[in-house]
This record gives sequence, C-alpha cells and structure tokens, in this order.
Amino acid sequence: MKWVTRESAKTDRVACPWLIQRFIDKDAEFVFVPKDKVLDTAKRLVGKSFDAPGADYTHRGGKCSFEVLIDDYHLDDPALKRLAQIVHGADVSGDAGTCPEAAGLLAVATGFHKTTPDDHEKLRLQFPVYDALYAYCRGLTAHGT
Repeated sequence: MKWVTRESAKTDRVACPWLIQRFIDKDAEFVFVPKDKVLDTAKRLVGKSFDAPGADYTHRGGKCSFEVLIDDYHLDDPALKRLAQIVHGADVSGDAGTCPEAAGLLAVATGFHKTTPDDHEKLRLQFPVYDALYAYCRGLTAHGT
C-alpha cells in the first residue's frame, strides 16, 4: 500500500512510517508531497494519507498521528504505548516535558530535519533510532516502569 504524507518530514512523519512498516504494513511505500496535495495524491494512488489536515490518520482528540494509528489498528503493545508518549511529547508543541525522553527525540528529529533534506533518507537513517527506542520501551514495560 502507498502511504502519503507531507514532505519535509520531522517527528510524527518519521515515527508513523516506522510504526506502519514495523507493525501495520511491512510492504508499505511512503510518498511525500506538498501539504495541499496529500489527499488528492492518496486518492489517486488508492493509498492512505497520514499526518496532514483531513488525512485518514492525523492528529485527533489531542493525540498525534502515531497515537491515532496505534488506536485505529488496535496495537495493544505496552512498549508501543510507552513509545507513543515519547513521540507525542516530541511532536505536540508544548508537550516536550511530558516525559524526559521526548526532549531527546525532539532534538534528534530536529537535527535530522536540518541536515537531511531527502525524506526517504530521513526514514533510512532514523528507523534504527526508533528500533532502539522501542527496545528501550520494551525494557521499561517489562519491568513495570
């Protein structure tokens, strides 16, 4: 399936592709387009849209797109839910203090945003960061913290 979002990815638009490819659609293909072309492109490609106004999966009810995907796909993994707290804190303006790891993820995401203009390259470089954060969260949730 093709998954379409806004170009110039940062936090949620990198975290969501990681989540999609690891837990929802292992064969996912990601398409990055200008903000005003997301919905039309997804429709034309018979794909799904995310993290854009009016998208299939976007911020709603105070949740970031990553959290919405977890809810909509019924991903009941305590480590993913913990990771969602980190992504939320890094993505939603003013929420970086909600958990200590969020500020670190925001710093990493901002650095990649500034140094890596190609969105697919951002995914390639940052997926290992999310793999590591997920492993970290698995360790936390296994010990009940």
